[in-house]
Amino acid sequence: MTNRWKSIGLAALLAGLTLSASYAEAAGVLTIGRREDSTTFDPIKTAQNIDNWVFSNVYDVLIRVDKTGTKLEPGLAESWTASDDGLTYTLKIRDTKFSDGSPLTAEDAAYSLLRIRDDPASLWSDSYKVIDTAVATDAHTLTIKLKNPSAPFLSTLALPNASVISKKGMESLGPDAYAEKPIASGAFVIDEWRRGDRVILKKNPNFWEADRVKLDGVEWISVPDDNTRMLNVQAGELDAAIFVPFSRVEELKKDPNLHVDIDASTREDHLLINHAHGALGQKEVRQALDLAIDKKAIVDTITFGQGTIANSYIPKGALYYYADNLQRPYDPAKAKEMLAAAGASDLTLNYLVRAGDEVDEQTAVLVQQQLQKAGITANLQKVDPSQQWDMLVAGDYDVSVNYWTNDILDPDQKTTFVLGHDSNNNYLTNYKNEAVKDLVAKARLELDPKKREAMYVDLQKMAKDDVNWIDLYYSPYINVSRKNIENFYQNPLGRFFLEDTVKN
Repeated sequence: MTNRWKSIGLAALLAGLTLSASYAEAAGVLTIGRREDSTTFDPIKTAQNIDNWVFSNVYDVLIRVDKTGTKLEPGLAESWTASDDGLTYTLKIRDTKFSDGSPLTAEDAAYSLLRIRDDPASLWSDSYKVIDTAVATDAHTLTIKLKNPSAPFLSTLALPNASVISKKGMESLGPDAYAEKPIASGAFVIDEWRRGDRVILKKNPNFWEADRVKLDGVEWISVPDDNTRMLNVQAGELDAAIFVPFSRVEELKKDPNLHVDIDASTREDHLLINHAHGALGQKEVRQALDLAIDKKAIVDTITFGQGTIANSYIPKGALYYYADNLQRPYDPAKAKEMLAAAGASDLTLNYLVRAGDEVDEQTAVLVQQQLQKAGITANLQKVDPSQQWDMLVAGDYDVSVNYWTNDILDPDQKTTFVLGHDSNNNYLTNYKNEAVKDLVAKARLELDPKKREAMYVDLQKMAKDDVNWIDLYYSPYINVSRKNIENFYQNPLGRFFLEDTVKN
């Protein structure tokens, strides 16, 4: 899932410069600085980290990914079984309640799955169309029948966007009101959402693991400017902050009041390419762009060695990652030749840049200089983060750096979203390859691990040959917290385990 931005506004910047007195001053309330405000609390209507990382502690899923980010564990479903033919899954739902005190039942779980499958507003429907029926056979038994066996199915139940919501609450409130202040099934409930400023969470006393939760509440505060956000933590105005710039890591490590958290991740930064724009629709032109970018220089200069060069859309260490995938060398002369042969010698690109994002701005300047050596002019267009995502969705760009972190253990989700369907123009790129799309669908059905791995190796090769986007680097999550904060942790899929965080 990607980093996306909406509705920040001037209020967030002002809030970041001087964090006002608030509920956060109470003992046991954790304040976290982030760049962007949330966009929605309707799980099916977002694919953004800025949303999922917050509502993963507001909602709970049927099956969770553990802290190591390597295996599945019980969530709202305390156990599950699968039929021998792989078509029927039976899940036992815990005896628990929503935040409003109403019982959470198998009917709510069935409703949530059918909604993510069928609702026209769902961004995730493709991954759930394999579900034929989802029925509550009793209050605590959910029976799911699939149209065909699906290797990633259990992993998709752990997707934050498949969180269990209240059927009665959604039907009575309506999706707009529910998205503003939902009925929670997770560790925290939304007390207040101040648009462009902060999301205020309070502990959910009805959460089935309420005894595990040590915090009284959490405030996610929007501070768009990286430097301001770091200063706020250093001054004690924030307990923690995410998205620490690579350039600040060593300095912050020396502050005796702080702890820099470097956690393993599935993050992959890449250069989005809009295939629908002129010469960028030619594979040879995109290959030339790949040759014209020096990834090692980006890793060394921008990430200060924290990153490693990426050679696949599947992150290093993830399931079916192909370590021997092609990595084009930095060769601006060859790139220049290829552009000339393709009739694109005078290529000029609109490069969309997020203003205030230190890493994005530095990367843009470096890439601009590299492209110039291949005869490519990149005009940097700095925009407020609140505008950037809308411009990408509208296709109002040629190239732009973005990133993705995995949301489930199986590669199917990212592969489907980026290569294998059309509902989001293959993740904003307008990439089209029917052979790739067909293989994505076949890989989802293949149950033999070796055969399936071979399919994903082919997909990684095909994506690299087509240059659906340009893989740049993999990097860890880097967050910072005050020394009085314990267990501020993010697993490789990005989930914050705030139910275990302690503020001393």
